[in-house]
Amino acid sequence: MSETIALAQQLIQIDSVTPDDKGCQNLIADYLRPLGFNIEAMPFGEVSNLWARKGDQGPFIVFAGHTDVVPTGPESAWSHPPFSAHIEGDMMYGRGTADMKSSIACFMVACKRFIGDFPQHAGSIGYLITSDEEGPAIDGTVKVIETLEARNEKFDYCLVGEPSSSKKLGDSIKNGRRGSLSGHLTIKGIQGHIAYPELAENPIHTLAPALEQLVHLQWDHGNEYFPPTSFQISNINAGTGATNVIPGSVEVLFNFRFSTEHTPETLKEGVHAVLDHHNLNYDLDWSLSGLPFITPAQGELIQAVTQATKTVMGYEPELSTGGGTSDGRFIAPTGAQVIELGPLNATIHQIDERVSISDLEHLTEIYYQTLVNLLAS
Repeated sequence: MSETIALAQQLIQIDSVTPDDKGCQNLIADYLRPLGFNIEAMPFGEVSNLWARKGDQGPFIVFAGHTDVVPTGPESAWSHPPFSAHIEGDMMYGRGTADMKSSIACFMVACKRFIGDFPQHAGSIGYLITSDEEGPAIDGTVKVIETLEARNEKFDYCLVGEPSSSKKLGDSIKNGRRGSLSGHLTIKGIQGHIAYPELAENPIHTLAPALEQLVHLQWDHGNEYFPPTSFQISNINAGTGATNVIPGSVEVLFNFRFSTEHTPETLKEGVHAVLDHHNLNYDLDWSLSGLPFITPAQGELIQAVTQATKTVMGYEPELSTGGGTSDGRFIAPTGAQVIELGPLNATIHQIDERVSISDLEHLTEIYYQTLVNLLAS
């Protein structure tokens, strides 16, 4: 068994359901320390964070990832125990195999080999590992970045090991993410008997025209990196459960996934303008999960990763900004170039999450070649 696979198994066999790291980061630290990394634990609240750095010069590349995993769901539904890291043929099964403990193992082994091959390499290598990516993401990467920014510790490149591949390893890398803005809207009416609508005001009825307008608005047309901004309703709740009562209010939860064509402020202004146009009596609370970010295709990091992928796999990855948010949203505002490259995402968060053994060997080689392209002297 290769070092990559053995190390991935060790990490996956730890049941580190968010936010409990359960010792994963200690394992990582013990592996990195003999390679010359300075290790710094940065716990915040219940969250474990690891900051490791080798070198004090630029260029500085940081690998970012998370040791926490989502809950398994019913373990009886799994083909193999979810924390067994069971290998069957070319597949390793287990929670966190794809998202994203295997990526961490791949980068660790790639680092060890690179440092052995280029002991006088240029620049610096770092790790930013959290146990709060799958949870609220309040005490994880965002807090580490705040700490690093406060002491003016900057890095140039960040490679996030999230599962970015779609159909085959390395076919897609994320060079940006859309922003995420959520709204909790309450429309106020007057509750009453359904047989006497003249004595009540049905908030569902008053909301409907505004909701139709919001749903059909063309918020923007996107740009060369992003698809058009998306407005989606996730929940509508009203009523007492009775069929003869007009509700006194209706609550709507909605979300924008937005491009760099918009700011949170312009989206908020647009929603309020529609609601005010329809003379609604409402309360609206906003929650911003992340701003959109983009790493230009001509940047050194994308060039290095693209060349590495082509060397190992024989094809160039496509650039993508699709999918949900990642911790890259906390890192990009520092000015670092940020991309995501990891295993296939087909089974993430599913029963029988799994990853290809051969893909992990190739991913280790891609990470190694990326380090060579950026730091070999």
